[in-house]
Amino acid sequence: MSTRPNIKGSLSLGENLLSGSPSSRLDCEVLLAYILEKDRSYLRAWPEKNLSDAQLKQFLCYIEQRQKGRPIAHLLGEREFWSRDFFVSKDVLIPRPDTELLIDVAQQKFQANQSFKLLDLGTGSGIIAITLALEFKRASVTAVDASQQALTIAKKNAARHCANHIEFINSDWFNDLSSETFDLIVSNPPYICSTDCHLLEGDVRFEPSSALVSEKEGLRDIEHIISNADDFLAPNGYLLLEHGYQQGSAVKNLLELSSFVAVGQFQDLQGHTRATLGQKPSTLR
Repeated sequence: MSTRPNIKGSLSLGENLLSGSPSSRLDCEVLLAYILEKDRSYLRAWPEKNLSDAQLKQFLCYIEQRQKGRPIAHLLGEREFWSRDFFVSKDVLIPRPDTELLIDVAQQKFQANQSFKLLDLGTGSGIIAITLALEFKRASVTAVDASQQALTIAKKNAARHCANHIEFINSDWFNDLSSETFDLIVSNPPYICSTDCHLLEGDVRFEPSSALVSEKEGLRDIEHIISNADDFLAPNGYLLLEHGYQQGSAVKNLLELSSFVAVGQFQDLQGHTRATLGQKPSTLR
C-alpha cells in the first residue's frame, strides 16, 4: 500500500526536479500554494498534510512546464503588481517590480484627490493605467495598445479591480487618438536592443517580442514617443518613461532636444536609473 504524498515530500520532489534553477524552492512553494489555494506560510505550518492524487498530478505537470522554462506567471495566469493581482498571458509582458517606480513618480507629481487627464501608452496588461486609476480616483484615464489581445487582458484586469473610469483604445502609439491633450503621459515601451543576449534567457523568451524589442539600440520607440508627445501634452504636462538601466543619458538628451524642461531621473530598487520624466513648457514662456 503506497503512502499518499504530503506537502514536505512534494516540495522536496519538485525541488530535486528543478535542481538547475536558483529559485527552485520558491518556485515549488508558489506553485504548490496556488494548487492548494493557500499562502506559502501554510506549507511550512502543515508540512505533513497529504495531497490528493489530483493535486500531486497538477503539481508535477507545473514542474514539468517550469523545467522547460515557462514563467511562473504564465503557469498561474497572474502576477502581483502594487499589491494587487493581475491576469497575464503570453500576449503581454509579465509585470515587474521595477515598473512600480512609475507609480511612485506619478504620486510625487499629483495629489491623490487631484483631477487630471492621464494617457498610458502601450498599456499591455493594463497594470500602469489601472493602478494609477485606482490611486487617482478623479483622474480621467486613457490606455492604448496596438495589440487587441493585450487590450482584452487589460479590460479583464480593469473589471477585476473595478477600475471603471478607463477608456481603452486600439492604437499604434498616438496614431488613432483624438486631438485631446493630457496632463501626464506614461509609458513602459519596448526598449531592449534586438541583439541583447538577455532575450535568450529567463521569462523574456516567452513574452511578446513586440513589447520588448526596439531598434536603434532599443531607443526607436522611446524616440518616437518623445518626438510626438508635444502634440498630446497640455502646457506644463509631464512625459514619464521607463527605459533600460543604461539608457538614462540617451533618454535625457532626447527629452532636452525636444524642448522638455525640468528633466528628472529616478532609480529602481537596484539603484539603476530606470525612469525619466520631462515637462512640457508652458505656452506662456
